[in-house]
Amino acid sequence: MILRPIKIMEVDIFIPCFIDQLFPNVGFNMVKILQKLEVEVHYNKKQTCCGQMAFNSGYWDEAENLGEKFIKDFSSGRLIVGPSASCISMVKNYYPLLFHNSSKHNELKNIRSNIIEISDFLVNYMNVTNIGAAFNHKVTVHDSCAGKREYGLTTEVRSLLSNVRDCEVVEMEDSDECCGFGGTFSVKNEAISTAMAEQKVQHALNTQAEYIVATESSCLLHQQAYINKFNLPIKTIHIVDILASGWDL
Repeated sequence: MILRPIKIMEVDIFIPCFIDQLFPNVGFNMVKILQKLEVEVHYNKKQTCCGQMAFNSGYWDEAENLGEKFIKDFSSGRLIVGPSASCISMVKNYYPLLFHNSSKHNELKNIRSNIIEISDFLVNYMNVTNIGAAFNHKVTVHDSCAGKREYGLTTEVRSLLSNVRDCEVVEMEDSDECCGFGGTFSVKNEAISTAMAEQKVQHALNTQAEYIVATESSCLLHQQAYINKFNLPIKTIHIVDILASGWDL
């Protein structure tokens, strides 16, 4: 049985810049899921980057400028739903450092309480664990650093996957160990980053899974690059793309 929300609600959607540019289907599929659950979706076309990359690289002035724009772009007061725990964690955990004791304090307080990652939104806010999806593949879950340690995701992804028809979930060793992406870390420390990707992908291969699933497209991008380089028999996929699959079967 597909669980339904009690009443129609409205949300703003936050589509991180790298998803907009590299993984647009994740954004489209998130909208598809929300609309199926009769959630009214609002998208501000002016939205850009949350400033995470600039912040992590030490360019706090540039990050603050992007943060000010983000606060302005999402000033409607509606709940904000996004498919990236790392970007949402940037807003929740690090914007307070950028805007401490500033005129943006109250606006930021409202946004921090309103912004939520999509799997958290479905499971813990909407009480929905069954979207009616079907995905006839064996998958294993990568628990991203940002998702688990910064945002606080726990069982949400597995709860959703457990209700996807024909989907077999197998656990990899050290599922919550970093894949080596880390934003600019993968650029500044290429050798270490590559070795970490190798270990993560090998753990996934050991399960004989067909797909690595995560909430973070950036982690999946990093792992898929390693997979492609060595032509390995596994793929990566965002949880949203699985949840939007197989509805017409």
